[in-house]
Amino acid sequence: MQPVGTQATPAGDQKIRLVLADVDGTLVTKDKILTPRAIRAVERLRERGILFAITSGRPPKGMEMLIKPLKIDQPIAGFNGGMMVRPDFSVIEARTLTADVARRVIGIIRDHKADPWVYNGNDWIVSDIKAPHVAREQWTVKFPPKVGVIGEELDQVVKITGVSDDLDLMKRLEHDLQQALGDTASAALSQPYYVDVTNRDANKGGVVMTLERLLGVPAAQMVTLGDQPNDVLMFRKSGMSIAMGQASPEVQKQATYVSTSCEEEGFANGIEKYVLGDAH
Repeated sequence: MQPVGTQATPAGDQKIRLVLADVDGTLVTKDKILTPRAIRAVERLRERGILFAITSGRPPKGMEMLIKPLKIDQPIAGFNGGMMVRPDFSVIEARTLTADVARRVIGIIRDHKADPWVYNGNDWIVSDIKAPHVAREQWTVKFPPKVGVIGEELDQVVKITGVSDDLDLMKRLEHDLQQALGDTASAALSQPYYVDVTNRDANKGGVVMTLERLLGVPAAQMVTLGDQPNDVLMFRKSGMSIAMGQASPEVQKQATYVSTSCEEEGFANGIEKYVLGDAH
């Protein structure tokens, strides 16, 4: 683990008051395992009086399995901030895509020969239950999708995900969506095979600012942890950031520090060394 960025850190001048963690590839392993050491790291944060919150491209209910073991008591940011809920899943606020933008996004995804998924409120809609990654995603979030006509109901769309195992195509899709949408929506890879499109204010940088507003904790006193391009926006907003060791060089360069990979207790290592100040 080593410092790589140039951001100011909260250590010393700024007290750390909140840690905000991405879920997949950060808080949990590639097999979606929440390790005992990660749980203990969160317990130790709480013992220090440091708040802990989570954010993900997952639907809020897709993070339900984390609430009890981590004793989550802060707002949960699903859909990359598109929906903020309390731990009982009551909605604090939601940011949706307009129907026109949603229609454009679906068209661009299809033009790239990728598969669009639509998240309408808490409903996850796919066109084919046997399509790539559907079964894996269902296992991850612990609830099934609805099979329907993509583009039929676009009045409450919180997120649209483009899916493909062609990783070069996904990078092009991310770029082309960003170019086409400009500042009308946010588009970013959340996994190498997923590109998420949300309301322009529904991104992980926005999550930092929303938590600042809701909790009264300055962004400069927050630490963020992540591993994907969509985590970079929250790195830029927070006082300190920690990238996982498997993150791309581009993502690592945007972080204050780089930990070990998610397969090597990267979350716990990052918390222990850079937030709790354990000597190694």
